[in-house]
Amino acid sequence: MHRPAIPADEPSLRALWSTAFPDTDVFPLWAGDPGRFPRTFVAVDAATVLAAVYYLPRRLRAADGAVHLVGGIANVATLPAARGRGHARRLLDLALAAMTADGCSWSLLFTGTPDVYRGSGFEPFTLRYPTGTPAPAGRTAEAASPSSGWTIGPGSLAEWSRLAAAHRAFNAHRSLTTVRTADDWNRRVPVWYAPPAEVLVAHRRGRLGGYVVLRRTAGEVQVLEAACRPGREDALGALFAAVAEHARAAGVQRCTARLPADPAVDAALPRLLRDPVTETDTTGMLRPLHAAPELLAAMTAAPGAFHWPGDYL
Repeated sequence: MHRPAIPADEPSLRALWSTAFPDTDVFPLWAGDPGRFPRTFVAVDAATVLAAVYYLPRRLRAADGAVHLVGGIANVATLPAARGRGHARRLLDLALAAMTADGCSWSLLFTGTPDVYRGSGFEPFTLRYPTGTPAPAGRTAEAASPSSGWTIGPGSLAEWSRLAAAHRAFNAHRSLTTVRTADDWNRRVPVWYAPPAEVLVAHRRGRLGGYVVLRRTAGEVQVLEAACRPGREDALGALFAAVAEHARAAGVQRCTARLPADPAVDAALPRLLRDPVTETDTTGMLRPLHAAPELLAAMTAAPGAFHWPGDYL
């Protein structure tokens, strides 16, 4: 039987997702969504959930900066013994029909198995970002001159209202970005940027100019997100220089900057990376619903188009 989930399905859903996603506990985020049951579709045999698909309505920006209601697909899973029976395809069809009825312009998902979704009309898109070795302390004077007055120190997602103002301004017209709500900042962003991720903030005369979120592993420093306030773009240079200094001190030879093509980022990037090269991420997929395919093509091709890891579903 394929149907929307009901409260009695919760224990079986938890077991399914624990099996499918052993490294990520997706249940708490799902359980915090008050509209989760009618937007979770399950294949059930007796009292066992064999497969599930969940969607969450989000608001994302298109290429012209307009905000659209989007259906984000998440938590797609099938028990190993039930695979190959078409459950995922049928549940995706139910979710897409519900999104269309809810007025969603398009649907979005991220996956490492794109072939599962092509038959349901999803097509991949590409995000590009730079990687390289940490910028050396002796960069040219033009690239490494200090940004006067910026104090760099640890920040916290608990001060999200200040970070949100920078994020909102930095992404005001950025295609593919999520318009974050207070709930996103309080619940979703802290999950994706949980320790060992760190927040660094730049202050000048007590005012926040920008922030970065980074994660350090044994051989790499990843910049997961960055933003700055209008007129304070030089804060990014000071922040990037601090990240590079941390990487050098830790003996790290690789920095990954999951950052969009953006004038402020490009100007500050020499303070983070030496000889950067471009990496690609093709895990994102889109499917039009009410929107024309041309709108989605323009959105993914727009300069600076990006989707931050903190907004994953």
